[in-house]
Amino acid sequence: MPMSSDDQMTDQPDQLLPTTRRALLHRVAVAQAEGRTPSLVAGVVREGRLVWSGARSMIDGHAPDPDVQYRIGSLTKTFVAVLVLRLRDEGLLDLADPLGRHLPGTPADDATVAQLLAHSGGLAAETPEPWWERTDGALRPELGDLLEESPLKHPAGRRHHYSNPGYALLGALVEKLRGEPWGEVLRREVLAPLGMDRTTLLPEHPHAGGFAVHPWADVMLPEPLTDTGLMGPAGQLWSTGADLARWAAFLAAGDDKVLKADTLAEMRRPAVGPEDAEWTSGYGLGLQLRRHEGRLLYGHSGSMPGFTAGLWVSADDGLAAFALSNATSGANTPLLAAQLIGITATHEPRLPAPWRPLSEVDEELLALTGPWYWGAAPNVLRLRAEGVLELTELAGGRRGSRFRPQPDGSWLGLDNYYAGETLRVVRRADGTVSHLDVGSFVYTREPYGPAAAVPGGVDPQGWQAF
Repeated sequence: MPMSSDDQMTDQPDQLLPTTRRALLHRVAVAQAEGRTPSLVAGVVREGRLVWSGARSMIDGHAPDPDVQYRIGSLTKTFVAVLVLRLRDEGLLDLADPLGRHLPGTPADDATVAQLLAHSGGLAAETPEPWWERTDGALRPELGDLLEESPLKHPAGRRHHYSNPGYALLGALVEKLRGEPWGEVLRREVLAPLGMDRTTLLPEHPHAGGFAVHPWADVMLPEPLTDTGLMGPAGQLWSTGADLARWAAFLAAGDDKVLKADTLAEMRRPAVGPEDAEWTSGYGLGLQLRRHEGRLLYGHSGSMPGFTAGLWVSADDGLAAFALSNATSGANTPLLAAQLIGITATHEPRLPAPWRPLSEVDEELLALTGPWYWGAAPNVLRLRAEGVLELTELAGGRRGSRFRPQPDGSWLGLDNYYAGETLRVVRRADGTVSHLDVGSFVYTREPYGPAAAVPGGVDPQGWQAF
C-alpha cells in the first residue's frame, strides 16, 4: 500500500470526508512534531475497514506506509490472550484452573489462568534484573528465571497489578498444551486466518529502526532490537498498520475462524473492580479498558525500547484506530489513537442501521408482546427484528434485558440484570400462557391479578382503597 503523500487513503468507496481527513492528518502531524518522534503512522478503521491512514516522518517525502513494521510491545498480550481463550473454548482448560494444573513448577502455580490474563494474580510487574526489555532472552533460559523466589506482591484476585512475567507464563502455557512454540501457534491459528502475514516475532523488511530521543536536545540514539526469548509473549511482536487494521476489525466483531464475538465480549468486561473513583481505566482478559471523552474504548497500549503503540476500539461508534511510532518516549501513541476515534466520530457520527421489520411472524411470540407486571411494576416485552425478545422497565431501571432463543424453547438473557439468566414462558394445563418466569421472578399480565401465579398468593380482597 504505497503512499504518495502525507495523507494516504485506501481505495475503499467509503472513504472519510476531506474535512475529517484533514483533521486526522493535522492531529498526526502535531503528535509527530511535538512528540519528537522520527516517524509515526496511524489509521482509522470504520465498520471493519481501513478508511484512512496517515504518516509523518523526520525525512521529507519518506513517510512510512502501512506495510512498514514497528514493534508493538504489549499489544502482543492481546494476541496471547486470544490463544488462551481458544484453549478455553476448546475445553482444554478452565479460566479458574490454577496455572500449576497445566504448567507445574513455576513460582506462580497457584495463580489462576483468569488472574494471569487480567493481571490480578498479584505477581511482580517485572523480572529480576537485568532489565528484560533490553537484554537477550538467553539470559533467562528457564521459566523459573522469570520471577523472583517470592513473586507475590499482592493477594491474588484482589487488585489489578500489571505483570509482564505473568504473560510470559501464559505463552508457556500455550506451548505446553499445543506442543509447539507459541509464535508458531499464533501464526497458524490466528495470523494466517486473519490475513496478518506481516505480523512476526522478529522484524522483517521493511521495518522501522527504534530510537531514543534526548529529553533536552534534538539528538537521537539507536535502541537495541532484542529477542526477549521466554518473555516474548509480554511484548515481542512486530506488526504494520495494515495488519493492525485487520486486528482491530477482529477485536470489534470476532471471526469464527479464530474466536467468536461472544468470547471477545467476555474479554472486554472488567475483571477486577476499579481503583480510581472516576473509573478512567480498567482491564479485562487481555484487553485494556479506557474512558476517553465520554467513550468506552478497549484495546491495548504498547512500548518497547525504541517503539510505542496504541490500538483502541469504540463499539458504540463502529470505529477503531491505531498509532505506531519509533521512539522510546515522546509521542503518546495510545492517546493519539483514542483522539483519532474522537475526531472521526465527531466529524462523521455513526449512522444507525435502517429499521426493518421481521421477515416472518411467529404468532405465539407476537401474542407474548406488550405489558407485563413484576408485582406492581409495569414492564413491556417487545419482539425485535434481530430475533430477540426485549424486556424493559417502563419506569426505567436496570432490570431490562434482551433474550435470545434457546433450543429447548427458553430464552437466554444477553445483558444487564438478567445477563445469563433464563426466561421461560409458563403455560397452564390448557396451553394458555400463565406467566413469565425470569430467573424465578414472576411476570404477570396484570398487577397482582386474583388468579396470578404469584408466590405467597394475592390478598383475596384484591386492590382496595384505604
